[in-house]
Amino acid sequence: MQYIKHHNGCAPDALEISQTEIPTITSGQVLVKVACFGVNRADTLQRQGKYPAPPGESDILGLEMSGEIVQIHSEQMSPQPFELGDKVFGLVAGGGYAEYVAVNSQHLMAAPANMQMSEVAGIAECFFTAYQAMFIENDLQPKQHVLIHAGASGVGLAAIQLAKRQGCAVAVTASSQAKLDLCKQLGADLVINYQQQDFAQEIAKHWQGCDLIIDFVAGDYLNRNLKLLNMDGNVLYLAMLAGRYADKLDMAMMLGKRATVKGSTLRSRNDQYKSHLIKEFSQTCLSDFANGTLVANIDTEFAAKDAGMAHQRLENNDTMGKLIGCW
Repeated sequence: MQYIKHHNGCAPDALEISQTEIPTITSGQVLVKVACFGVNRADTLQRQGKYPAPPGESDILGLEMSGEIVQIHSEQMSPQPFELGDKVFGLVAGGGYAEYVAVNSQHLMAAPANMQMSEVAGIAECFFTAYQAMFIENDLQPKQHVLIHAGASGVGLAAIQLAKRQGCAVAVTASSQAKLDLCKQLGADLVINYQQQDFAQEIAKHWQGCDLIIDFVAGDYLNRNLKLLNMDGNVLYLAMLAGRYADKLDMAMMLGKRATVKGSTLRSRNDQYKSHLIKEFSQTCLSDFANGTLVANIDTEFAAKDAGMAHQRLENNDTMGKLIGCW
């Protein structure tokens, strides 16, 4: 089969199509012929040698895909939800940038019939990450106030929709007017250009405070985030775009607000956690893609051979939503 080859530390333009064996499935897995795959920051970090695949998982890039089931292992949990030929999408711990991938069947969902496979490929990583941040790692309640940094990222755009679906007030930060306009289109109530405005000052002008802050930046955002929190508020870190070291933590402010500062990643979670997350998301949210209440935010579709250009755009922060590769 074809796959996109990389070596640790390589530049985006070094990604290339190569050949390897089709994966052999094991107990509980199915083989999916990949139609499309999503490009995520975790992929760029893995290419740079900073985010290796979990032990025992494929070292081929790619954490999400859509496609068709072409083989089912005889040993499956009962009842087996899928049949040969079913169109599906979901999470993989590695291997998404390939024509075929072995997937735990519990980590898949049925593709909504009214959506293109390229759209479906942009759902899993960003919506599952946003959902677990708000509803599994936190207990987001209606009418709470949520601040989402990097609001025009794939996860940010998913988080806006899920928070509005819950009846929350949503503020976002982004780097351009076009990105802020997209956030507003999807329901954001307050939009802040972080290159021109101090988000902490802008939030304080309009809101009493925030109950949940979802942050991908870290760095000098930490104490400003804490300053904005309401009592018993939460700051959840999903990435560290500003580097691995943050502000000198203001412990008095954290203690005074009884604040929770938490970090979370999805790729390294065990199969049980992912299966629970996907089952819960499927039951509560999947039908909303069919009726248009939730939308997959696709920036650009590209040919699989152009994955390097997609990586470069992501590293340049030149995206609004998901970049999708198609075979």
